Amino acid sequence: MPAPWLDPELVARGREPMHALAHDPGLSLDGTWRFELLPNPDALPSGGWRDITVPGCWTRQDTADLPHYTNVQMPFAGEAPHAPRRNPTGLYERDFELPVAWSDKRVVLHVGAAESVVLVTLNGHRIGIGKDSHLASEFDISEHVCAGSNRLQLMVVKWSDATFIEDQDQWWHGGLTRSVYLYATEPIYLADVAVDAALGEDGRSGRLDIRVQVGGVRSDLAPGWTVEAQLEGSDVVLAGSPASFELPYWASDPAERAVIRRHELYGAGGMGEASARWDALQPHLEPARTGSVKLSMHVPRVDAWSAESPRLYPLEVRLRRPDGSLADSSVIRVGFRTVEVRGTDLLINGERVLIRGVNRHEFDQHTGRVVSRDDMRADLVAMKRHGFNAVRTAHYPNHPAFLDLTDELGLYVVDEADIESHAFQATLCDDPRYLAQWVARVSRMVLRDRNHPSVCAWSLGNESGYGANHEAAAAWLRRHEPTRPLHYEGAIRFDWAGGERATDLVCPMYPEISAIVEFAQSGRQDRPLIMCEYSHAMGNGSGTLAEYWDAIESTPGLQGGFIWEWRDHGLLQELPDGRTRWAYGGDFGDTPHDGPFVTDGLVWPDGTPKPALREAQYLNAAARVTEVDADRGVIVVANRLHFRDLGWLAATWELADDGVVVAAGKVELPPVAPGQSAEVPLPGWRDPDETGAERWLTIRFVTRADEAWAPGGTELCWDQVPLSEAPTAVVLEPAPGSVSLELD
Repeated sequence: MPAPWLDPELVARGREPMHALAHDPGLSLDGTWRFELLPNPDALPSGGWRDITVPGCWTRQDTADLPHYTNVQMPFAGEAPHAPRRNPTGLYERDFELPVAWSDKRVVLHVGAAESVVLVTLNGHRIGIGKDSHLASEFDISEHVCAGSNRLQLMVVKWSDATFIEDQDQWWHGGLTRSVYLYATEPIYLADVAVDAALGEDGRSGRLDIRVQVGGVRSDLAPGWTVEAQLEGSDVVLAGSPASFELPYWASDPAERAVIRRHELYGAGGMGEASARWDALQPHLEPARTGSVKLSMHVPRVDAWSAESPRLYPLEVRLRRPDGSLADSSVIRVGFRTVEVRGTDLLINGERVLIRGVNRHEFDQHTGRVVSRDDMRADLVAMKRHGFNAVRTAHYPNHPAFLDLTDELGLYVVDEADIESHAFQATLCDDPRYLAQWVARVSRMVLRDRNHPSVCAWSLGNESGYGANHEAAAAWLRRHEPTRPLHYEGAIRFDWAGGERATDLVCPMYPEISAIVEFAQSGRQDRPLIMCEYSHAMGNGSGTLAEYWDAIESTPGLQGGFIWEWRDHGLLQELPDGRTRWAYGGDFGDTPHDGPFVTDGLVWPDGTPKPALREAQYLNAAARVTEVDADRGVIVVANRLHFRDLGWLAATWELADDGVVVAAGKVELPPVAPGQSAEVPLPGWRDPDETGAERWLTIRFVTRADEAWAPGGTELCWDQVPLSEAPTAVVLEPAPGSVSLELD
């Protein structure tokens, strides 16, 4: 038997099913742990403990293992699934006291993220194993936790079979990069809640479908248990009794179970025979007992959720015992909205929405992979203030708080699975040994994130070729969660009209402008074209932004895209002389490496905007001046939004001669409807005398009142219109003896 970190068919062991419920940390284990860095997972501990902070990358905490940057190539030689002998392994240990009130409860250990494999031991008992560096692993430790003091040990292996499908263009780190905590439930508990909150065809009503799973031992689920659901502001309480049932092939993780059910995975995708090794995996399956209930209601009047107006409604789900007492409850924030593909259009709430998006990695210049809620919010606030309405979680599911924030602030999200086999993209996508991991990473992402209204498309990963493993994951997703379209660039890379099984969007990477226009006009396009990456923001990028948007806004079938990318990933490094710099590939002695290619964002590593971000802000403008009548002192303002009128904006005007402001005033903006234009007078306007100066009219649009992401008076966009003849260009002749340069 291979070691568990070298067995690609092993997704997890002893791990609880993924779910969409958020649990508050009943007992946080964040903070200082005992730590030892071993040379490989087979090495014996020396007992030479040091302190380390969790969450944290050990590569950023003064250990012998430092950050390593590669793009396509792997950081070590060899074929999948083999790891090098030098395989940094972190041994984490700490003690904790079990709360007295938890003595008769179900106790769960939550490991928010571990790069790349975590093995859990409690009080000397082996608890379980989890893979996937960007999703949580949870373990039921009830049988092995005891009253009083307990000793928890987490072994994190850096290089594994999973490393080969986490080959993103990004720094390699190691560690526990999200929070670790314990929470407790009653023996009978809410195991999962799935909510589908769709907007009615009239655009004013809503439909709420709720699926609740109740966990526990079936014999404990006596008659009389009830599930209730109530939407805030409604007097209606939905109620139902969970029907008890048993699934015969139900292992400890839903992805493990799904991957071996060939008739569901491949039958739905039309793939014929599956390559999953049913006979080998069947002995590992155990039945689990649970109950479920489905509840539905019609809501006569709702405000739709959109990125422009992100209206959320708290939905409380309650589990009651037969005597009526409360056993468990959870609150899910619901957004009523619909997403569909109709012909060559992606429709949100029935409207064709232009996707003004940006790609974003999780990154901090100090801590690497570890980001705080405040950091995430700052990124999203900056995106909103610069007119972006969409973000792609490149190239893995982000921290759970990130989607809470996109729901709240309003951005459309392409939620991407943690799959990138860039160095082996021609082979691993068809390798049956990796089938389980493909389906696990996609299905667990969906099971965690399906209740978020901001998630408007599921992505099967990035730069991983295109093979049977993608189609298996897509088939699971289409059967289980069909309310959102699928996204995967690899399926259409060599044929934009192909790949229908794995993607509902044509989502090319860095296409030429002429190519996307030609395709949209060719008659071959049958799906929306939304670029997953374009206008690479490295160095003096992003180039040709205006030209891209000229084409997008004038060509039916083109619907926007995601700039690569939001932030430079320079890690702050202190030099021997005390100075600091932003380091990139090779600066930590890492070989092989890909140099500065990791610094390619619209903002610097500390979040300071680059000039390209200002250009993007102008192109993303919510309002635009389309005409100026200087004689009458009137402008025409166009609303470029899809759902919100311009009543939330205020404006000012100023007139400048040769850069000197000679007149200014406020503009009373009417509530111009989405997609419409209106004449707007300039109060106090007086057309000044001709002076021969270069004259410009500038209109600035600001928030009228506080928004969740911007205080009142924040400038969001602007327009400048020349009111004089353009000055004659000045041609400078080269001085005698000087060198003249020509650029091709």
